[in-house]
Amino acid sequence: MSQSVGTLHQQVTGDLYAEVQTFYARQMRRVDALDIEGFAETFTEDGSVTHAGGQRQSGRAEMLAGMRANLPRYKDIAVRHWFGHLLIETDPADEDTVRVSYYTLVTQTDREGKVSFQPTFTVDDVLVRRDGRLLTQSRVIHRDSPAAAS
Repeated sequence: MSQSVGTLHQQVTGDLYAEVQTFYARQMRRVDALDIEGFAETFTEDGSVTHAGGQRQSGRAEMLAGMRANLPRYKDIAVRHWFGHLLIETDPADEDTVRVSYYTLVTQTDREGKVSFQPTFTVDDVLVRRDGRLLTQSRVIHRDSPAAAS
């Protein structure tokens, strides 16, 4: 599925851009360290993730169950999530809501140091501010594929 190219409607402040970057750095370090409870805490209690295959997990408990079931996949490998090309927009109707679209690359390194690359994705997040901190309210993950020929 090819992704449409979004347009940035308004520029965000440097402070907000840095805050969002730092939020993702902390969130991904938790998941990469297999701290699934800490990762789940970066979502709202009713947060949701829609995976590229269409599976949807709603709420922290459902997310944790899904992550626990997948933990054996990560035995003997180091996983790293790399995000880039963030488009960040505030919601004009709600100053505590931020929409973020970004590209992600996931690497896996085995004990011998061999690195493998996973498919690339485009991710659309809705972040909300609760008690002064950002949390992910929803995440939709789209697997990248070539654009249709014109």
